[in-house]
Amino acid sequence: MIAAPEINTEFHYPQETDAHFSSDTEFEDPDGRNPKLGKGKSLKKGKKLPSEKVKSNNGGKPGSMSRMNGHHQENGMENMMLFEVVKMGKSAMQSVVDDWIESYKHDRDTIFDTTTLFLHVLMFLGVVTAEMFRHMQNSEIIRKMTEEFDEDSGDYPLTMAGPQWKKFKSSFCEFIGVLVRQCQYSIIYDEYMMDTVISLLTGLSDSQVRAFRHTSTLAAMKLMTALVNVALNLSINMDNTQRQYEAERNKMIGKRASDRLELLLQKRKELQENQDEIENMMNAIFKGVFVHRYRDAIAEIRAICIEEIGVWMKMYSDAFLNDSYLKYVGWTMHDKQGEVRLKCLTALQGLYHNRELNAKLELFTSRFKDRIVSMTLDKEYDVAVQAIKLLTLVLHSSEEVLTAEDCENVYHLVYSAHRPVAVAAGEFLYKKLFSHRDPEEEGMPKRRGRQSLNANYVKTLVFFFLESELHEHAAYLVDSMWDCATELLKDWECMVSLLLEDPLPGEEALTDRQETALIEIMLCTIRQAAECHPPVGRGTGKRVLTAKEKKSQLDDRTRLTELFAVSLPQLLAKYSVDSEKVTNLLQLPQFFDLEIYTTGRLEKHLDSLLRQIRDIVEKHTDTDVLEACSKTYHALCNEEFTIFNRVDIARSQLLDELVDKFNRLLEDFLQEEEEPDEDDAYQVLSTLKRITAFHNAHDLSRWDLFSSNYKLLKTGIKNGDMPEQIVIHALQCTHYVILWKLAKVSEGSWTKEDMANVRKQMRAFCQICQHYLANVNSTVKEQAFTILCDVLMIFSHQIVSGGREILEPLVYTPDSSLQSELLNFILDHVFIEQDDDSNSADGQQDDEAGKIEALHKRRNLLAAYCKLIVYNVVEMNTGADIFKQYMRYYNDYGDIIKETMSKTRQIDKIQCAKTLILSLQQLFNETLSELGYNFDRSSSAFCGIKELARRFSLTFGLDQLKTREAIAMLHKDGIEFAFKEPSPHGEGHPPVNLAFLDILSEFSSKLLRQDKRTVYVYLEKFMTFQMALRREDCWLPLISYRNSLLAGGDDDTMSVISGISSRGSTVRNKKTKPATGKRKLAEDMQVRWTEESSSSSDGTWMNREQTLQTPVMLQTPHLTSTVMREPKRLRPEESYMSVYPVQPDQQHHHQTPLDYNRRGTGLMEDDEEPIVEDVMMSSEGRIEDLNEGMDFDTMDIDLPPSKNRRERTELKPDYFDPASIMDDSVLGVSMF
Repeated sequence: MIAAPEINTEFHYPQETDAHFSSDTEFEDPDGRNPKLGKGKSLKKGKKLPSEKVKSNNGGKPGSMSRMNGHHQENGMENMMLFEVVKMGKSAMQSVVDDWIESYKHDRDTIFDTTTLFLHVLMFLGVVTAEMFRHMQNSEIIRKMTEEFDEDSGDYPLTMAGPQWKKFKSSFCEFIGVLVRQCQYSIIYDEYMMDTVISLLTGLSDSQVRAFRHTSTLAAMKLMTALVNVALNLSINMDNTQRQYEAERNKMIGKRASDRLELLLQKRKELQENQDEIENMMNAIFKGVFVHRYRDAIAEIRAICIEEIGVWMKMYSDAFLNDSYLKYVGWTMHDKQGEVRLKCLTALQGLYHNRELNAKLELFTSRFKDRIVSMTLDKEYDVAVQAIKLLTLVLHSSEEVLTAEDCENVYHLVYSAHRPVAVAAGEFLYKKLFSHRDPEEEGMPKRRGRQSLNANYVKTLVFFFLESELHEHAAYLVDSMWDCATELLKDWECMVSLLLEDPLPGEEALTDRQETALIEIMLCTIRQAAECHPPVGRGTGKRVLTAKEKKSQLDDRTRLTELFAVSLPQLLAKYSVDSEKVTNLLQLPQFFDLEIYTTGRLEKHLDSLLRQIRDIVEKHTDTDVLEACSKTYHALCNEEFTIFNRVDIARSQLLDELVDKFNRLLEDFLQEEEEPDEDDAYQVLSTLKRITAFHNAHDLSRWDLFSSNYKLLKTGIKNGDMPEQIVIHALQCTHYVILWKLAKVSEGSWTKEDMANVRKQMRAFCQICQHYLANVNSTVKEQAFTILCDVLMIFSHQIVSGGREILEPLVYTPDSSLQSELLNFILDHVFIEQDDDSNSADGQQDDEAGKIEALHKRRNLLAAYCKLIVYNVVEMNTGADIFKQYMRYYNDYGDIIKETMSKTRQIDKIQCAKTLILSLQQLFNETLSELGYNFDRSSSAFCGIKELARRFSLTFGLDQLKTREAIAMLHKDGIEFAFKEPSPHGEGHPPVNLAFLDILSEFSSKLLRQDKRTVYVYLEKFMTFQMALRREDCWLPLISYRNSLLAGGDDDTMSVISGISSRGSTVRNKKTKPATGKRKLAEDMQVRWTEESSSSSDGTWMNREQTLQTPVMLQTPHLTSTVMREPKRLRPEESYMSVYPVQPDQQHHHQTPLDYNRRGTGLMEDDEEPIVEDVMMSSEGRIEDLNEGMDFDTMDIDLPPSKNRRERTELKPDYFDPASIMDDSVLGVSMF
């Protein structure tokens, strides 16, 4: 049947030769007959074309010629009408199809419009005329299309950007569906139209051209979907006809209508014939297109196939929902592309959603369940989300399918940082553990509190939280279940009842651990309801709430305030001695609507709350509890509410008592001549802890705490026996005193006396901290260092920015001794081995958690000091001691050091370069002192310095113009250092530091060509005539460095920005710029170098006369793509200049003066490190990264052999990639 009249097609459907796919490539016939391609015939000829009688639609008249996709086209309305209608997305698609059907009934040449539509969709082809279509074979037409198609452009409608083409795809698919639907009663059975279309699409789907395969596969799959719908309607009609026939036949003979029986028999016979025809068409498409294209190299083509087979199985489950078709989806779940895996899961969701289909999915579920469970950890988050949703549907259909281990694999995902994954896992958890209600409970009246239906579910949630052993992530658990279990999570009355009320008879009470977990969960639910945004790491920021969400937020705050304003004092009274519980409970008032205390007449409960907080402050010395109390007072002391006076009085009374007690205890404590008593020390420490915690959030300036703390710290320096915890909290409290006074001065309410007082106290405090840097206790030194770094940052020159020039007297710049002590602290306490820090943590256990905590603390110390460098508080050259540790401590501090280098380069490129070369010089001197004058340059120490220099070189990026002066200054300092100290053995021996030139050569590639020549001239000033003639091994660094400066004369085309005129050149634009402007630029730049260097150095760097005599190449070699180096033809997108695009405003850069102080817009910013840094670590890494960058068009997969698999010997040898598109676990999958 599948053959067009007078078209001798080559696309015969393959015969079945392998029993391995016996059931997957043909529909099962209810009568046991094998389906055929026609009614009892293998390939049937259609009727003769009526072309002799009726004129063709286009009449052979060529339209206007245009150029699209590299081809001349006919744009006549006759040929383009149908394509343009679909392209414009006309809403009246059915009327267009009806007009086409009417024309087809009178003239079968109208089929040319439909096939031309497919051709236009494929390639905007206009050269295929009706005459060619009438007399040429399909293979010849496709061959001609292939020859005319410009595949390099990659343009065809399905991949073109823009809203018009996105709409076009849906319109194209709609056209196919409408066409089949309107033709389903007659035309599709005429053995001509469908034969022609299917033959063409089958042939095109086998093409080497991606555009042809993609478009024809989409058309064939949509055509198949439309035919499946027709087959479903035929099946329903056949069933109805059969029922009518049986009903009529079962009547009594006298009442039986023989005419009606014959009519029904005839109708059933016609329907059966039509059904056979449709099945033949579907078999042809399935065998000829689907079984080949579902494993196509292009992921989008594979996704189309899987998406449509899912539609078939859901639409016509009786014919398609069996293991013969399900296995294709199961195999493809192992696809390497997330897009295809996603289509598999969405297709399966449509099947599992219908419970009536569960019985047909049992075998598939048992075979591929493990794969679905593993996909919950897919690297593509969208795939993981859909996998979890699919498992939720599986769980909903049958709980016995998933084992406990399967469920546990999903449970832990509620703590995922990716919110959609966590929410999907939360829905699964809720379905599994919280959605079951006994039938008896449904009819019972709603109860509240401990007797409510949610009580058991709250307990289950607590048990789950504890068993997951991730106790610090309750906020993530709550957020995961917030959307699906809102009613449960907002049942705070039930939670309070479980905490306060006694258990019912026979009910097991909550343990202490369970109560702690319940309080934490309750706090997280209250925070989520009051703030309406997910926890840290789960969202991109606060989003704008809708009106409905705002109303819900206000209602929740009102409800929780009314409940906890009464119950919170009771909870605090019950758990007042438990630090962890109290800390969480004290955070609740931060989310209250404080106005309700007044409007709800709840002042007595407020007084009760304040009394409980006061008692907790007196009972506890734990820092977390005290800070929670301080924050609670801060939240309640809001001047906007009438309760402010009541709370402020309670707070003032508490602080008065604390300060008076502290002053009294401190006076007695400092007057004792003998060693302080432990009890007295504890009393002082506990009171100081409470004051410090409150001073963090409240202004205690009126109590003059600076004097007492200063006296305490001075005594500690004098005697040296002050307990470390007292010193630590005294330093912190004094820090708060100074910050609160600075805040008062910054607000404008100050006098000259206040300003002088702040300045005096700040400087005195800095001296105190500097003294404590030498303390024997490491904890005290760390506290002093951290506070000192903060004070120096706050009172640096940055304090006057933003129009605050009045604060200029407060600016404090550390002297050289203080800078030296800070740097020494970093070197002694940060850059140490992990084992060396075991004694500095004061008995900290040497376990993995302890090491991580110690490393985190050291990273904070290093970051505090690096901020001083970045903000120019300390000299930038002090960073040399930090930068030289980059390689040695790369795993621990590499990111911090790299960011510091990046920021310092933004501030001052030249000074940053000087700092980098200084760090290399320091390392070289250390190596020289350890290994001696004649050390081996192949030693690990020297190679490590070279590797560090290479890393430093990479941080300068690829834009050499932006770093030109900095690199030149780096070479200048390096050359001077290398020849600084002559050899002690006389002139015949190399200078002591000559080997440093070997390190300096790592930066030679960053020099422009003309700069290399200038640096070479500067190098010759330090060389004698005898040095140039020496060739011994000890002189190799000089030889290699000279060669690195001379080697760039011809090879500079490898630099992206080396030739200035090449900024405007591309592969397609090969016009050479005049050399005069370039020469002028080089001379101008060198003159500028001369002026700057002569003013900034001793004059030995360059002078104008020598610069003008320096030979400069007149023309820079033209920068092109790799076409110049590689004979193989590249696509435009693979060219070198496409990888590093040239900005339009840089194309004529050589015509304007250069400003080296501006921030460039070149390839990389100054602080960026080229992405090739890690790739260049080894040649093996480069090869691996190159392989990762390859994008092959088509792949061959090794699946079980299909009976219909064709040998594509006509394809190019490199058409298929040897890599498989599926995981190895797919190969050898057993059949059903």
